[in-house]
Amino acid sequence: MIKKALIFFLAITVLACKKKDEIKTQSNFQIGIVSDCQYCYCEPNKDFKRYYKNSTSKFKKAIQEFNSNNLDYTIHLGDFIDQDFNSFDSVLPIWNTLKSQHYQVLGNHDFSVEDSLKESVPKKMGMDNRYYSIKKNNWRFIVLDGNDLSFFGTTSNKKKQETDSIYKLLKSEGYKNIQTWNGGLSLEQLKWVQSELDSSLIKKEKVGFYCHFPVAANDTMHSLWNYNQFFKLIDQYNTVKFYFNGHNHAGGYFTRNGVHFLTFKGMVDYADSTAYSVATISKDSIFIKGYGREKSRNLEL
Repeated sequence: MIKKALIFFLAITVLACKKKDEIKTQSNFQIGIVSDCQYCYCEPNKDFKRYYKNSTSKFKKAIQEFNSNNLDYTIHLGDFIDQDFNSFDSVLPIWNTLKSQHYQVLGNHDFSVEDSLKESVPKKMGMDNRYYSIKKNNWRFIVLDGNDLSFFGTTSNKKKQETDSIYKLLKSEGYKNIQTWNGGLSLEQLKWVQSELDSSLIKKEKVGFYCHFPVAANDTMHSLWNYNQFFKLIDQYNTVKFYFNGHNHAGGYFTRNGVHFLTFKGMVDYADSTAYSVATISKDSIFIKGYGREKSRNLEL
């Protein structure tokens, strides 16, 4: 009788440990990250080391790697194409072979199409909205549209007027990031971001941002126009943990008030090298496993 009780106790203990391990494993999740695929059927720009035609073969290899992992979702951080609306038809079929859910961020080059087709770009890329949020495992991932105010992607007259106003104002104040290839967040979008952050605070969710443009004050040639407004907003919330972006193909990293700001390297650069990542998010950290030119790193939460 004692022997049977002991066996039963050991079985329950093993089962409890197994359940505990399963819960611990389930709390981790993985995300595929790639930026600036920037495909077009164009000759290389050797000054910038951009080999546009090579992006399809690089992209296929990245997708194969992503599919070999049990990813929760995959995200592309903007500049899916370099130019020409027809370029989407060469990379979207590859993108859609992903086994995981997959999401897009709008980049400036994604709007390098005929004016009559600009409004069709988000839908072509499979996006219901130009900015949106993803909820997963007590996280809220907020996807920004840095082209909301821009000379590339703004389509409404109201946004065009707001673009002109903010561009002239910040240009007159000497901000070096006020370049025509960058963009900004509209007042409407900033209000939406605030509502998302308020909701994350109530629900005790951690927050990560995705955008095409960096918000680094020292990245004078690539940063979001109104990054100072963005900083003032997120500084009010301790739920914000990271901001991931592309645009500057050289990459970059800094921390500010405990938030990780990481610029992922551009896949399109160089003839025979690539750049993409798999991020594993756990309770206390985000481990970035880099492939090709992308560096592996651990970000503590």
